[in-house]
Amino acid sequence: MPPEVVAHRGASAARPEHTLAAYELALAQGADGVECDVRLTRDGHLVCVHDRRIDRTSGGSGVVSTMTLDQLRRHDFGSRLGGEPAEVLTLEDLLGLVADSGVRLFVETKHPVRFGGEVERRLVDVLSKHRVDAVMMSFSPWAVRRFKALAPDVPTVLLLNRIWPRRLPAFADYAGPGVHLLRRYPDRGAGTYCWTVDDPADVALCVDRGVRFLATNNPARTRGIVGDNLTPDQP
Repeated sequence: MPPEVVAHRGASAARPEHTLAAYELALAQGADGVECDVRLTRDGHLVCVHDRRIDRTSGGSGVVSTMTLDQLRRHDFGSRLGGEPAEVLTLEDLLGLVADSGVRLFVETKHPVRFGGEVERRLVDVLSKHRVDAVMMSFSPWAVRRFKALAPDVPTVLLLNRIWPRRLPAFADYAGPGVHLLRRYPDRGAGTYCWTVDDPADVALCVDRGVRFLATNNPARTRGIVGDNLTPDQP
């Protein structure tokens, strides 16, 4: 089977990352899944923001964990890349969009953070309120283990950046190597979640290795490249 194309922070090559516009475009482009990063605000809301600070992705400045949701909503997260003004995206709002579309949602919890394990506990609570096909991910093995203990039926990905162990811990259902690790380990890749894959040669490598989930900033183009690299016996 070809890899499922996962829109990394939405169709973030064309729209500001982690905005509804980016996710709506990803769905329109036929993404099989969408990915987001989540952080916890000072007043306990999960918001889709990658960085510790909002300086890069908004018109404002500050640390996410020290700000309330109302404070974050005062800043524009949508005008980059020529986008329309947009408020910070909450996980609840993204879940509503994903539930209507039926695609898979990959949620990465960021660490280290001042709230520690409260991020995973809050994520379990929010996911329990929505009928979505969700996958939890983190670079932190402690976070993945903590989440798996709370929600054993939700698949998990242990994201990998520096090394790729031969055996995953029991609490991780999938390995999540960066594409640089896929290049480094020629005998691996089958059944993995690979990030972040935009180069056509890397997309072809993912197809050849049997990667299951392929995270990309450009889902439309990547889907086309996946199709071009399928062998006749691959549907």
